[in-house]
Amino acid sequence: MNSLDPRVARLPEAGEANGVSPKAPLDQFGTFEVFVQPKEEKPFQHEGIVHAPGLELAFVLAKEAFTRRFLCTSLSVAETRDVFVSPLTDGDQNVYDLLEEPHTDQLEKVDFEIYQLAKRGKQHVHAGTVKAATPAEAMWLAGKQFRQDKTVYNVWAIRASSLRWTGSDENDLWVTLPEKKFRDAGDYKGGEKLKQYLEHVKN
Repeated sequence: MNSLDPRVARLPEAGEANGVSPKAPLDQFGTFEVFVQPKEEKPFQHEGIVHAPGLELAFVLAKEAFTRRFLCTSLSVAETRDVFVSPLTDGDQNVYDLLEEPHTDQLEKVDFEIYQLAKRGKQHVHAGTVKAATPAEAMWLAGKQFRQDKTVYNVWAIRASSLRWTGSDENDLWVTLPEKKFRDAGDYKGGEKLKQYLEHVKN
């Protein structure tokens, strides 16, 4: 008898050696990285991931997953496989000290968005855009353009064309996201209510 439980239906037949076959194409969702801009004057920062069948739905799911509980001015998503990652350094070593200039004179240059990790355990934050032929060159150029006194532990380079940004005609997406002050404990004004209650009991 066949089971209606999809978890059971995916299992190989009993006694069948090496019976688990690779998943068919598009049988599972891809992973997408989500970047959020909390305020207009603030840079984009990495917020998390979503699983989706495509870039457009990933954008919609990212909005629902990451911008429902706080104000947001824009977001972007990119498939994880389109995010190129530098080595992660040890101690206080700056990752830009590990990058060497690649030779890409004959290659076409495109825009890459650069995200830097300046504090371990925190998010990668957008540093700016460079024009490069390869992700390796983009990271090397980022070291020349965006390196400051602070240590950068890791760098991400993403082709701008691989990112799904919030369009200028989509600003009304955030109109439905008012501040939810009821989530802030201070707005309950418990101290004032207790004082009023004690005065009421006293009288």
